[in-house]
Formats: sequence, C-alpha cells, structure tokens
Amino acid sequence: MSFLARHPILRLVASPQHLWRTISLGLKSIWLNRLRSFLTALGVIFGVASVVSMLAIGEGASYEAQEQIRKLGSQNIILESVKPPDGQGSSAESRSIVLEYGLTARDMTQIRQTVPGIEVVVPSRILTENIWNFDRSVDGQILGVLPIYPEMRNRKVSHGRFFNDLEMDAKLPVCILNETAAQSLFPLTTPTGKSIRIKGYYYKILGILENEGQRIGGEGGGGGDSQVLIPFTTLMDQYGETFFRFRSGSFEAEKVEFHEAVIRVHDVTEVETRASAIRQILSSNHKKEDWRMVVPVELLRQAERTKRIFSIVLGSIAAISLLVGGIGIMNIMLASVTERTREIGIRRAMGARQADIVVQFLIETVLLSGAGGIIGVVLGVSIPIAVQHFAGVTTVVKIWSPALAFLISVITGIAFGIYPARRAAQMNPVEALRHT
Repeated sequence: MSFLARHPILRLVASPQHLWRTISLGLKSIWLNRLRSFLTALGVIFGVASVVSMLAIGEGASYEAQEQIRKLGSQNIILESVKPPDGQGSSAESRSIVLEYGLTARDMTQIRQTVPGIEVVVPSRILTENIWNFDRSVDGQILGVLPIYPEMRNRKVSHGRFFNDLEMDAKLPVCILNETAAQSLFPLTTPTGKSIRIKGYYYKILGILENEGQRIGGEGGGGGDSQVLIPFTTLMDQYGETFFRFRSGSFEAEKVEFHEAVIRVHDVTEVETRASAIRQILSSNHKKEDWRMVVPVELLRQAERTKRIFSIVLGSIAAISLLVGGIGIMNIMLASVTERTREIGIRRAMGARQADIVVQFLIETVLLSGAGGIIGVVLGVSIPIAVQHFAGVTTVVKIWSPALAFLISVITGIAFGIYPARRAAQMNPVEALRHT
C-alpha cells in the first residue's frame, strides 16, 4: 500500500479533484440544512466578533490613556502643590490667617543643586478667576508660566505664537488662551490680537494653545477647563505672593510660592531614580503632605500592565463565547452523524476508509466554523467602527486581531469536530446500511 493511500489527508492535498469533491459534499450537506447550520455558526460568529470588538475597544482605551501620559513627557517629573486636608482660612474667625502650603523656592533650589542629571526646572503658579470678553465671561485657570512651558508639557500652539523671554522680562500684559477658553469667549471670531480682562487687568492675546488633556492624578485642570497663560513675572507683579479671593461673602487668603513645577531629566532611564531622590527632599522639607508627584514613566508602565490584564480578561470572556460555539458545532455534528448513518454505510461499502469519513466530517466542521469566523470578523471590525462613530470612543483594531480570531474559530471547529468525525468513521458498515 502506497504512502498516500495510508494517509488520506495527504491524498486530498495531492489530488485537487478529490479535495474539491469532498468540499462539495460538505457544502451540499451544509446547504441542505441551511437554517440549522446558520444557528450552529452563530456561536462562532458571536465568539469571533466579541474577540475582535472587545480587544479593539480595550486597545482604544489603553491607547487614549497612554497618549495622555506621553503628553506629559517621558523625561518629565511633575510636582504639584496640594492644599492640606486640615487647612482652613476662609471663615470669619480666621480672616487674619494666611494659609501657606505647597512647593517653595527652597525646594526648587535644593533639587537643582543636589539632584544630578536635571536639565531644567520650570515652575508655575495657578489661580482661578473670572475671564471676561466684554459681557461674556467664563470661570477658568490663570497660569503664570515660562516661555519654555509648551515644550515642557508637549502642547502645541495651534494659532498665533507663545510669548518670549523679552516679553516675560518686561512683565508685559500678554496672554495665550487654550482652545476651550477661546471657544467660550470668542465663539465667532479669532481671538488673536484681541484683549481679555481679568480682575481689572487687560491682556493682549498672542495665540491659542491646544488643550492639555485630562490630568492624571490631579485635582481639576482637565482638558475641558478654560485656561489663560500669562508670563510668570507678570502674574507675580500684578497678584503678588499671596492670593486673596472674595466670593459670595467669603474670604480666602493663600500663599503658595509655586503651584506646579515640571522637572526635566537628561536621561529617560534615570527618571525613576531622580524621582526617588526628589521625593526624599520634599519629604524632609514638608511636614504635611502638601505636595504630589506625577512621574509619567511610572504611569506609562502601570498603564501597560493594566492593558495586559484588561486584554487577558476580555480575551477570556470572548474565549468562553467561542467555547460555547464549539460545543454547539459538536452537538450538531453528532446529530448529523446519526441522521446520515445510512450514507456513511453506503460510502464504506463502496470502499471508503475510516480516515476518508473522518476527513469528510472534519471538512464540514471547518467549513462551518470558517464561515462563522469570516462573518464574525466582519461583524467584529464593524462594531468598533460604529462605537467610535456614534459614541465618540477611540477604538483600535490591530491587524493581528481578526487573523487570530479567525484562526481560533477554525481550530475550534477542528477540535470539536474530531469526536463526531471519529464516531462516524467507527460505525459498522453492515449495521449502518441497515439503518432506516
């Protein structure tokens, strides 16, 4: 007996006519039971669609989170002043008390002098006030920053320009609006060249800065907040070191030297060690927890770990759907074997070997699961597109995701089709011919 005769699968590959005849028999069997075949394939369709769509939505959520972290700068260490939880100073009994907290010039000096590998330290001050354009106003943040601020925070000027060193040294009343403030105060015109008013001071608008995006771990300052950026020296000259606020009969007085500081490390591989050294300096200088540190590199690694866990959970849920689909295929194929007992007996009587019967039923299960896989891939790719279009949620379909889902569907068909195929092949030909 030849080698090909002993291995019918290889014989199918070597004989295209035999392979096509077997596939035609499988297609004919599936077509004769169209509704049952479709219902059987639904399990695979939904399983594959859930694999592709859930991974795409998970990838999109992870991509958005990682992009927000990358915007903070992989070489940056961000320090923020935090109001102490027991801080008071706005009641009538404590009008003379000025609450002092947060980052200080002493902190910045020690960081520069004692921590090696620091390129630049960019402090800033932030206060909240009403911003006016004639009779139109919006409540927003006023940021006193340095000209290097956009580069440090990876924010682009979408229109106009940022102020320069000469304007900061001269303490000029100039400003830059973020996109939210520009849309709120100047909904119909371009604000560049016009002026806004803040507490009796007028500022000429030089440009528009893109929104910052949602701050990670911060208190406010998200991408939807209106922001006005003015030179640090201008803010200090006009508002001083102590901020006073009168609203609805209440009074607040706070003294914060720096609300925020961005520290750039020369080498990205040394960011975490430098962050540890800065934590020790701040911990020794501050008795209260009136500061917070954000290290984008650490957040990025944490986001990547979360993404892996998220993908495993979503993949497990989708795998259960495929398992249910595979069980459905096995159930239908077992029923098909019982219905086609006489057909199997006739084929065996005409010389078909057990392996031929196994191959025939395996091809039917592969066709069934493969068709379900193709439909599932199309549905799985369509769902993220619809979610992104209608819900505005970012989704990312990786190239390998549909291919992997389709491959899993075919493997599922083979795995759950082996037992029914072997059961069909092991039938006694004489008893199968007697079956009615």
